Amino acid sequence: MKMTGAKMVTESLKNEGVEVVFGYPGGAIMNVYDEIYKQTHFEHILTRHEQAAIHAAEGYAKATGKVGVSIVTSGPGFTNAVTGLADAYMDSIPLVVITGQVPTTIIGTDGFQEIDAVGISRPCTKHNYLVNKLEDLPRIIKEAFHIASTGRPGPVHVDIPKDITAEVGDYIYPKEVNLPTYKPTVNYNKKQLKRAMQAISKAKKPLLYIGGGAILSNCAYEIRELAEKLNIPAVETLMARGVMGHTNPLLLGMLGMHGEYAANMAAHETDLLISLGARFDDRVTGRLDEFAKKAKVIHVDIDPASIAKLVHTNFPIVGDLKVTVQGMIDSIGEFEFNDYTNWVALLQDYRVQHPLAFKDSDVKIKPQWPIVRVGELVGDNAIISTDVGQHQMWSAQFYPFSYPRQWNTSGGLGTMGFGLPGAMGVAKARPDKVSINFTGDGSILMNIQELMTCVEQKLPVINIILNNNYLGMVRQWQTMFYENRLSETDLSAQPDFVKLVEAFGGIGYRVTTKKEFDEALKDAMEKKVVAMIEVIVDRNEEVLPMVPNGHALNEMMLLGDNDE
Repeated sequence: MKMTGAKMVTESLKNEGVEVVFGYPGGAIMNVYDEIYKQTHFEHILTRHEQAAIHAAEGYAKATGKVGVSIVTSGPGFTNAVTGLADAYMDSIPLVVITGQVPTTIIGTDGFQEIDAVGISRPCTKHNYLVNKLEDLPRIIKEAFHIASTGRPGPVHVDIPKDITAEVGDYIYPKEVNLPTYKPTVNYNKKQLKRAMQAISKAKKPLLYIGGGAILSNCAYEIRELAEKLNIPAVETLMARGVMGHTNPLLLGMLGMHGEYAANMAAHETDLLISLGARFDDRVTGRLDEFAKKAKVIHVDIDPASIAKLVHTNFPIVGDLKVTVQGMIDSIGEFEFNDYTNWVALLQDYRVQHPLAFKDSDVKIKPQWPIVRVGELVGDNAIISTDVGQHQMWSAQFYPFSYPRQWNTSGGLGTMGFGLPGAMGVAKARPDKVSINFTGDGSILMNIQELMTCVEQKLPVINIILNNNYLGMVRQWQTMFYENRLSETDLSAQPDFVKLVEAFGGIGYRVTTKKEFDEALKDAMEKKVVAMIEVIVDRNEEVLPMVPNGHALNEMMLLGDNDE
């Protein structure tokens, strides 16, 4: 069938079963948008900024496990999208991002809105393409979806010149991809797995170290089964919240710079660290030469480049995590394991001695309280998004996550401005859940324009601003490590957030008491429109525990003046 390149784009998305596209049109991508106007197979969400389009697609992908799709134009449209691409790349989120490019006859002449998009996106995408010939377009889009969603997932960028989208040719969508140099290892090596299981059987203090790969490979329930059958305690990274479920007695909480005492001490004392889809991020390990220094390491990852990248690995296993963990479960009967009861009891005692806590107050709302309260009132019915900063760490620490894909945050890149558009993508993907975005007074202003998208698209995102009039996390570091020199972190000059959200067509609340918060949350959930609950919180609260930069995990700061 003959059709234009633009029509090939929409037909290819139809062939891939795409249901939702987030995007923003412009000159170089107008032919594609003309076809989007005509088609009926997928819904297009017009965001108000290209960065937000990518973050919304990320939120959609994280909530569903499907490939998120965004379309933006050339030049500034693309460069605005780069932060989103980098964010998705760092967190291994499957995206296909299609961009317009100037016509092939103008490329290299500094034409209007020309930018070397492929050159710029190369270090922040899993793969990228510049479409030079119309006949390549269907194959490239097929490959883009395959690469984005297989192996270690990630964003794939497809840059299409405007004249290619106008050209007419035969449309043949491939049934399969043929990429001889790209063949991710799905099935584990049986000898490697046997050696790892032997090591577990001999260990006295084994510990499961669960990373975001557990979410990406949909193996949370296999990991729970493995932990419970062998009675092995577990810690989660920021990106793995929800894998074990907060009520599981084997879960010791989050690991790392703001991890729980028991989790960090478990990593310090373990004699066998079993890494499942984790990448040994510096915010997790602290001082690397002290991290799990008493332990041998099993590292399971589908990306061989991640194994032994930062720590010596005694027992590497390359393979899909779900397949590998199921293999570990199936082989349990072949080994005789030690009794880890005393080890588990020791770590549970650590949790009793040093629980994750804060000193509550009825005079000033502590920023942790609204997070705990939403957990009590909404619990499993909410999917939680955040921006980046103190509120992000408090959310990761205190929200009672029960299941995978309940948590949507920017982990690797730490992108302020992620929360609102990310929660927008969640609201589109999971209308059966309440999409709640915990944010800060600094972060929310970075993509505030997406309130308009929420109003237009009837996406009832509830934004809860923990307003301390500071760039809180930077202020915390300045207080602790820069002798309280608060350089450019005071955000006392602020808009009226209630009037701001009302100007966009949403509803707003400014609360200073716990009673007002409960009433605002209840009202926002009943009205089911985009809302903003501004909570005036204690300005000087700190995120604790904290491992100072360059220190080992067992060198945590546990108490501050506000938490005595």
